[in-house]
Amino acid sequence: MTFQLRQATSENLTFSRNLTCQNMLRYYIQHDLLWQDEAFDIAWSGRENWLILRDDVKIGFFSLSRDARALYIRELQVAEAFRGQGAGSWTIDQVIEITRKERRPALRLTVFENNPAKNLYQRKGLQVQGKDECFLRMQLDLRTPVL
Repeated sequence: MTFQLRQATSENLTFSRNLTCQNMLRYYIQHDLLWQDEAFDIAWSGRENWLILRDDVKIGFFSLSRDARALYIRELQVAEAFRGQGAGSWTIDQVIEITRKERRPALRLTVFENNPAKNLYQRKGLQVQGKDECFLRMQLDLRTPVL
């Protein structure tokens, strides 16, 4: 079982939107938030998007953004049928490597506080930095210690 990444194109927008809605709608409902396709589409267009493939089958995607302080995972979605098979863990490893290669001081993400994915992020070294309403802000500090 081999995972690969491929840069997403506008042709992958519908797949990514539908997967995100399918995976996240229950959290939106639980936290009384409104899912909007248009908001997803606008955010998608301003991010770097990647498909996660297994044997050339699309099983998920992730979206990145950047500033001087960090690389940000804005979305990381794996189709339910492929969860628990290492795709999420492998993807986090790939993003950590991108963060290191770009010499960014940190990798950051936000996750619903009741989303079990937070456990994966913690196993990968991300630590909770704060809480906003129903979200946890998490970070992996990659700064080189000064000796």
